[in-house]
Amino acid sequence: MEKVDFKKDLDYLFKPSSKEFTVVSVPPLKYLMIDGKGDPNTSPEYVEAIEALYSVSYTLKFMSKNELGQDYVVPPLEGLWWADDMSSFAKGNKGVWKWTAMIMVPDWITKPMVKAAVKAVSQKKEISKLVELRHETLKEGKCVQILHIGPYDKEGPMLNKMHNEFMPANGLIFNGKHHEIYMSDPRKVAPAKLRTVVRQPVKKAK
Repeated sequence: MEKVDFKKDLDYLFKPSSKEFTVVSVPPLKYLMIDGKGDPNTSPEYVEAIEALYSVSYTLKFMSKNELGQDYVVPPLEGLWWADDMSSFAKGNKGVWKWTAMIMVPDWITKPMVKAAVKAVSQKKEISKLVELRHETLKEGKCVQILHIGPYDKEGPMLNKMHNEFMPANGLIFNGKHHEIYMSDPRKVAPAKLRTVVRQPVKKAK
């Protein structure tokens, strides 16, 4: 049985340059999503969201393999991040951040399958965030992205260049939420070697 790996099939989305900003066209993609707010380093809400997402994602993977004969590698954790005052976001004031934690799923995963997977997980584990999990399509379109290598807290200078230098110089403005894809497991990888795809949906300024 062939195993689909989206990191390879969509490598232009998961393996951007770490040296320069690139503009890509992101197709509509399906995700399991959970919303929340607060500092991800200290928020129990964020921990529960991640547990719910991974539990349902792996349940769906085995359902797909066993029931449909279609196997795939569970994609990495991703996140949308924003704040009512985006300057507080750029400054790293994490207490006021809002987020959507999410994991991509294949197009052949249906809403009834997701509902069944959530039910199966809920019968094994008590995770409060399970009831908030949803299955949605994210349509980002044109985006600027780069690979950040290093601690999450050190993204500030790169974001400043993206937002205040590259985007204005190319006639681009914001058209969606700050998006991160976590290519490394922070439990196993030193902070200095963490690899994070940083993506910003954009559109042409009028």
